Amino acid sequence: MRNPLKLKKNKSFNYSPRYYKGEGNPYKIEHKLDKFRSTAHTQRGLLNKISSAKEDLKMEGDKNMKLRFLVIVAILVLLFLFVIDFDLSIFLNP
Repeated sequence: MRNPLKLKKNKSFNYSPRYYKGEGNPYKIEHKLDKFRSTAHTQRGLLNKISSAKEDLKMEGDKNMKLRFLVIVAILVLLFLFVIDFDLSIFLNP
């Protein structure tokens, strides 16, 4: 009698194409830039996500990245304040 909670395993075949002379598995679907991404092959779970986030923070990226990020955030905040018609004159001395 089979266990109803266990799923049936898929059959695996050791097939190799006849005329394929390249390296690696021709059926493996992978993006060209996956080897450079830190999030491409992460494992599931909250602790694994936290540890990968800590590792990403330790990695030093582009030197102007922080400045670029702050400029983009400032532009978006000013655009948001313009859309909601916020009066910036309250910050200026009368």
